[in-house]
Amino acid sequence: MKKLIALLFVLIPFGIGAQEIKIAIVNQAEIFNVMPDVSTVENQLAALHEQYQKELKIMNDEYTKKFSDYMAQQDSLTENIKLRRQQDIEDLRTRIENYMTSAQQDMEKKQMELYAPIQEKIQNAIKAVGEEKGYTYIINPHPQMILYVGNSAIDATPFVKTKLGLK
Repeated sequence: MKKLIALLFVLIPFGIGAQEIKIAIVNQAEIFNVMPDVSTVENQLAALHEQYQKELKIMNDEYTKKFSDYMAQQDSLTENIKLRRQQDIEDLRTRIENYMTSAQQDMEKKQMELYAPIQEKIQNAIKAVGEEKGYTYIINPHPQMILYVGNSAIDATPFVKTKLGLK
């Protein structure tokens, strides 16, 4: 019995090794850049960014005005009013910083939300091409991930573009 198990462990790798492994590469960045949805998303993100910039400008203008008014009048103000205005200016500065952080987080969240369907379309097309062509693996030739791509490597990027209806 032990000899039979040992024999199986010896023969199994040969059976696995006999299978053909087909590997293809897909340049996801190239596909992503020609997707028509990307320009729509970029326009939406640019409009959102512009809205945040307008609001930030209003806040900065208010800060600048309050600060310059305070600097011009500080010698004639009582100590109590000086402290209150300094606190107002500091509160406004804190509000601006919080707004900037919040706006950045909202932009990142919106970007992920808007790009997710595009990434999903690409992934589904890659999967479909892999199944149709019988590839064992499809990899992205990212420079830090792959050390070498030979001339005989199959580039499935055109197949994925076709699957997505891109030129």
